[in-house]
Amino acid sequence: MFRKTKNIDIAFRHIKLFSIALIIGCISVTVYALYSTNKTVAGSQQKIFILANGKVLEAYAAERKDNIPVEARDHVKMFHHYFFTLDPDDKVIQSNISKALYLADVSAKQQYDNLKENSYYTNIISGNISQTIEADSISINTDSYPYYFRYTGAQKIIRPTSIVTRNLITEGYLRNVSRSDNNPHGFLIEKWKTIQNKDIKTENR
Repeated sequence: MFRKTKNIDIAFRHIKLFSIALIIGCISVTVYALYSTNKTVAGSQQKIFILANGKVLEAYAAERKDNIPVEARDHVKMFHHYFFTLDPDDKVIQSNISKALYLADVSAKQQYDNLKENSYYTNIISGNISQTIEADSISINTDSYPYYFRYTGAQKIIRPTSIVTRNLITEGYLRNVSRSDNNPHGFLIEKWKTIQNKDIKTENR
């Protein structure tokens, strides 16, 4: 009788230990599954898929402060591209200038107005002149806000009889604004001015 009771007690303890071990195992598996799921979801949220020219490109989301130098350089580059890329077509000129003026403040508008008053754009159209620009270097100082920048580029003025290459150096400041379709980087160029714009060489065509 006592032996049978002892065997039942031992069996009960074994079942109890097995149950505890099983519960601990289930909890461990559940915690690991939740951790892995959260890690996977967090990783997937950092990925962005972009459709460009029929191709799916993968990008990664990041904090804005990590990308300030890259975005600032591209903003300055695109502004100068739109402002100085001109063809003898009034619609092309207006389109490019409009895009440029969304990226800068009144300092760029003043330079545009000065060029317009001096018949610069009229002369481009009447003289069948094209103008392009290529960035050589863009330096951004992110140590203080607003961010100071200096742009150095090679400007080409293509006339029917010659190609003039000019050295262009400008400077200004960048401040943060809301992003939009017209201003995807969320910067605005302020106090923009030309430091140097002189001929380097002239080639006959």
